[in-house]
Amino acid sequence: MFWGANSRVRFHLYGQPADMRKGFDGLCGLVINNLKGDPVSGDVYIFINRSRTHMKLLYWDHGGFIIFYKRLEQGTFEMPPVMPGENSLEISRQKLMLILEGISLKNIHQRKRFLAKKT
Repeated sequence: MFWGANSRVRFHLYGQPADMRKGFDGLCGLVINNLKGDPVSGDVYIFINRSRTHMKLLYWDHGGFIIFYKRLEQGTFEMPPVMPGENSLEISRQKLMLILEGISLKNIHQRKRFLAKKT
């Protein structure tokens, strides 16, 4: 991926089906208007279509946008539940990788690890 494993990038999964015809400007519009986010923040915004076969990630990197686009030839992406009334869900980089690899999130259990306090 285009962000490092130790990066402080946050990942925001859009909670509604997205129109995959949207490009840079259309996805930025969803971020600003529906998610009340800042598309140039350096965070990654994740969009999945209604049939859950296409995914786009929008990311701002050093003066320009990057769109990562994946189309599945078979199967679907798992869509984690978004709380009622919320437009998005913040997920971890690890959870995004599991979704991209087609690994079910339902029975995943992470063992306890030491976490340094965020500053």
